[in-house]
Amino acid sequence: MTSVTAPPPPAPYFPQRGERYRLVVPNAPTAPKIVRDFVATVLCATGHPGLVDDARLCVSEVVSNAYCHTDSPQVRVEVTVNHRQVTVYVTDDEPGRLPTPPPPRTPAPDAGVDEGGRGLVLVDGLAARWGTTAYGARSPHSKAVWFTLVASGR
Repeated sequence: MTSVTAPPPPAPYFPQRGERYRLVVPNAPTAPKIVRDFVATVLCATGHPGLVDDARLCVSEVVSNAYCHTDSPQVRVEVTVNHRQVTVYVTDDEPGRLPTPPPPRTPAPDAGVDEGGRGLVLVDGLAARWGTTAYGARSPHSKAVWFTLVASGR
């Protein structure tokens, strides 16, 4: 009889310890670029240049979602860095529906370019883990979409 072992359940997410950097930007068309540059600067300054490209792409997608899908007046970004990993929280003031990754799509061969709906698929593919957090218990007042990138070889 062959024994079968099930993988362990995923560990719950616990905020990491490390240095924290915060930025608040208006929820405007310029927000994704400003946040991308902020995150890249933090990662370069803290010794994580290998994570810059993935972090820029992920944070750009999450901030763009806040801009396109909420009326929140501002977006708050928190980057927590330690020697092994980086976690980025993007918080807006519109709790609404918490995002989940859409199923991967295969476009029809004759379909035009449709870039919509791929952002969280990219985040899911690049991040070691990601998720959402609603703040305000029974009466949510804001939400955060967060992702963690892990430094290879550390």
